[in-house]
Amino acid sequence: MSEEKQTPRVPEEHGVPDPFPFMHPIMKANYGKWDWHDRPRPGVLHHVAKSGDEIWTVKAGTSRQVDAFQLRELCDIADEFCDGFVRFTSRNAMEFLCGDESKVDPLIEKLGECNYPVGGTGNSISMVSHTQGWLHCDIPGTDASGVAKSLMDIVHEEFTREEMPNRVKLTTSCCQINCGGQGDIAVNVQYTKPPRINHDQVGKVCERPTVVARCPVAAIRPAMVNGKPTLEVDEKKCICCGACFAPCPPMQINGKEETRIAIWVGGKHSNARSKPAFHKLVVANLPNNPPRWPEVEDAFRRILTAYKDNARDWERMGEWIERIGWPEFFELTGFAFTKHHIDTWTGSRHTMNGSAQLRF
Repeated sequence: MSEEKQTPRVPEEHGVPDPFPFMHPIMKANYGKWDWHDRPRPGVLHHVAKSGDEIWTVKAGTSRQVDAFQLRELCDIADEFCDGFVRFTSRNAMEFLCGDESKVDPLIEKLGECNYPVGGTGNSISMVSHTQGWLHCDIPGTDASGVAKSLMDIVHEEFTREEMPNRVKLTTSCCQINCGGQGDIAVNVQYTKPPRINHDQVGKVCERPTVVARCPVAAIRPAMVNGKPTLEVDEKKCICCGACFAPCPPMQINGKEETRIAIWVGGKHSNARSKPAFHKLVVANLPNNPPRWPEVEDAFRRILTAYKDNARDWERMGEWIERIGWPEFFELTGFAFTKHHIDTWTGSRHTMNGSAQLRF
């Protein structure tokens, strides 16, 4: 039997994908050897390597959820101007990588002809990071992609300009689980009531142990109603998150009165200047009013205007509020402060390290 040392098989789809097979040759040749960069105009990044090599990145906004036609169109543009080198950001913006400066302006002109705005760099509004809404998810109270479309329609010019005090990261989430993440301004669904249970159907279509395990606060337990196996909810524990609806549709969480919209501000992932932070509630109980959500648009615009007009350069939304204080923020935006804004959770937040920086 041969005792030759065999090379272990490289695992597939394990961890972060290898970026090098799809990386632009200039980026691959100068990986980790960049000297400086600048922004010639909003939406364009210019990087210069220590070797003298240069590359331009043109960032364009998309419809966030793109169809096959759009993908083909964007890839054709990349083939024409960038030798096919393009990448998506986590917010579904497209970044076209050009090694030839002479192709940058024609590329921007072509994107404009196809109605793709160029921007999203520097102190501008980002593309919206949002959950998948009705298209993919099984528990949404609203269509987060619809809210994202509505918001970007009213602020898309801020995407193409760098006139904000700092970056403004926008997120929307279609349920309280908040897959959209933390954002400077976040628009999230709130469920206002515990689920309405159809006891006749629970035993027919639900695996009750799975539903019990799905509840994050242990508010669901097995029960018998009219001799039929079903579930019951401890409404004192229930946080109306909607997680039980996915494994058990008879536990209906959606409805005109049960599903509302809330806006949160001050979320931050980065360590720049201050530690990462959770966003905090500002406005609650707004109507879930598709397809344009006018009440949400009005509240969103008031927050963004107050931030743009009053924050200092380089201040993120949360840093601005921390400096002026919440009373001043509510006065500038014109929102009412209620008892629902007071955080009464007594969990372990004060003992958790809110920073990604190491400490001992």
